[in-house]
Amino acid sequence: MEKDSPESSGAAPFWHARFDREDYVYGTEANDFLREQAPHLGSAATVLSLGEGEGRNAVFLARLGHRVTALEAAQAGIRKIHALAARRGVTVATLQTDLADYRIAAGQWQGIVSIFCHLPPALRREVLGQVVAGLECGGVFIMEGYTPRQLAHGTGGPKDGALLLEPATIRAELDGLDLLHFAEVTRPVIEGSLHTGTAAVLQVVALKP
Repeated sequence: MEKDSPESSGAAPFWHARFDREDYVYGTEANDFLREQAPHLGSAATVLSLGEGEGRNAVFLARLGHRVTALEAAQAGIRKIHALAARRGVTVATLQTDLADYRIAAGQWQGIVSIFCHLPPALRREVLGQVVAGLECGGVFIMEGYTPRQLAHGTGGPKDGALLLEPATIRAELDGLDLLHFAEVTRPVIEGSLHTGTAAVLQVVALKP
């Protein structure tokens, strides 16, 4: 579902059309921040990826030995997740679902990942509340997404500022987690054809105490 417009009911056809092509529009390599922070997940963790898109992050985590479930609304995204996993010699469990229709089970996950998964504010609050509840004690949440300052860069992401991550708001919505890393930074994001250039992002690593 990656992730330049809201994931909500009716979004699946948009993302199916975007992903229904041979190339991977966001590339096949994992997000840089996820690569850096993945050691926080430990080894052989059960990990849930929200709005996985075409599979690059889930496949990376599976290659590290984690047991990954990827949520994605678009049928073409699901197909590409499995194709990339097969090429890389790993298995990723998938569920074709809209985040508005999925509920994260309480205390089930050792890791949850959200990379450029931009949601309408009400749905985002609901999903982040489920993230807090859904982690096991000691579980880790890793998130990167664009902030409203990204609108000045125009190098990817939603054009609607309501879908972007305002740090103070996200801090409040993650109440119940200990923030190990929480920073708005400006950095190059080079991920396929649709995320290319200097970007303003919020980076989060949070621990369930």
